[in-house]
Amino acid sequence: MIITDTHTHLYSEAFDGDRDEVIKKAIENGVERFFIPAIDSTYTQAMLDLEKAYPDNVFLMMGLHPTHVKENYLNELEHLKKMLSSHKFYAVGEIGIDLYWDKTYLPQQKDAFTQQIKLAKQHKLPIVIHCRDAFDEIFEILEQEKGDDLFGIFHCFTGTLEQAQKAISYNMKLGIGGVVTFKNGKIDTFLEKIDIKHIVLETDSPYLAPVPYRGKRNESGYVIKVLEKLSYIYGITSEEIAEITTENSKVVFGV
Repeated sequence: MIITDTHTHLYSEAFDGDRDEVIKKAIENGVERFFIPAIDSTYTQAMLDLEKAYPDNVFLMMGLHPTHVKENYLNELEHLKKMLSSHKFYAVGEIGIDLYWDKTYLPQQKDAFTQQIKLAKQHKLPIVIHCRDAFDEIFEILEQEKGDDLFGIFHCFTGTLEQAQKAISYNMKLGIGGVVTFKNGKIDTFLEKIDIKHIVLETDSPYLAPVPYRGKRNESGYVIKVLEKLSYIYGITSEEIAEITTENSKVVFGV
C-alpha cells in the first residue's frame, strides 16, 4: 500500500529537531511520496536540500504563497521563473488568494496568482491552489484562465458541495486533509457525493493535524487518519483509498 501526501512542508522549521525521524516513520507507515509546496524564495535552499536527501520520495513544487505576496512580489516571481527554468518541479504551488489574515495586498495577490497560472501553463505543470476566505476571487481568475492546460489541486479543500463541484469543473482535484476528521469540518457531510477520482490525500503538515492529534504538530505519517476517515465515508477499504488517491496524484503530477 503506497500512500501519497500531496501537500507537506517537511522543510519547515517545525521539523528541524527530528525531520529524518518524521520522514522515516511516515515511510514505514506506507507514506512514500511527499509533494512539497513552496512558500517564498527564503525556503528554496531548504527544499532543494530535502530533495537531495530523499530523491526517491520527495517531489518539489515552486511558487509564491499568497500570504507572502508583499511589495516585493515581482522580485519573488522573477526568482520563481529562474527556478522553473533551471530545475525540475512537479507543480506551481502553493499559489492563490488568502483574505483571512490581511486584505491589504489583494490586487497583488490576484496578479501573482494569474501570473503563476500562466507560468504553469508555459511549463505544462499543474497548479496547487491555496484558498482562504477567497472562493469568489479564486473562481473569477480560474474562469478567465480555464482550458485543457489548466489543471491541478485545490489544496486543503474546505468549501461547500457546490464549491467542490465548481473546483472540479476547472480540472482540479480536491486535496483532503485533517479537516475531514474535525467535528465541525463539514466536508465529511457531502464528500460521498464527490466521485473519489477527484480526491487526493494531504496533511499540510506541520499544520491542521487530524483527530486525535488536533492542535499538535502535524506529520506526513498522520495522513493515515485522513485515509481511515475516507475509507469510512466511501465504504471501501483503506488499501483501495490509498491506491485510488495515489493514482489520482499521478494523474496530476505526472509521476
